[in-house]
Amino acid sequence: MVNRSGKFEGDNPFEISKRWISEAEVGELNDPNAIALSTVSEDGMPNVRMVLLKNIDHDAFVFFTNFTSKKAVEILGCGKASFVWHSKFLRRQIRVRGFTSLESDQASDEYYNSRSLRSKLGAWASLQSTPLASREVLLDRVDKFSKRFGEKPTRPEFWGGFRIAPAEIEFWAEGESRLHDRFLWVRGEKASHWNVERLYP
Repeated sequence: MVNRSGKFEGDNPFEISKRWISEAEVGELNDPNAIALSTVSEDGMPNVRMVLLKNIDHDAFVFFTNFTSKKAVEILGCGKASFVWHSKFLRRQIRVRGFTSLESDQASDEYYNSRSLRSKLGAWASLQSTPLASREVLLDRVDKFSKRFGEKPTRPEFWGGFRIAPAEIEFWAEGESRLHDRFLWVRGEKASHWNVERLYP
């Protein structure tokens, strides 16, 4: 067993991830749960963008999006994704690579219903990742759906959550003179056991 203590202590990488992000909330100016999500197109071209990590449960990391967006299309096409979470405040990062699946309708409904009314309407109004003639066109679409749904829009069928079940999780913390600490947790697609090793910085 690799010797880990302090910030790296724990036998459950999901609980360590939760703890780190919770600790970052103290000092991050905005969105301490922001992650850089990476996907790959059908022709092998990589894409990366910032999204908000909305849940960490017992076996997956969860975010929500429009299923017609470029990231969703690429995820659905290959069934894999990766992301990195970085905290300047803590000087730490978490890197994840894994296999994707759709979040349950119930969980997607629950998160959608927790959002502000404007955000709910925005999910309906945005033809995400497609060309937009002007901001006025977008606002007109928001107004259109506001009149259609009033105060209680339902979740669009084309909007919901993705789960990333990690095959690898790497925890990194900055060290003096760039002698950083890195621990890589690895498991197979179906395996419940994690193998942990320390990496050179």
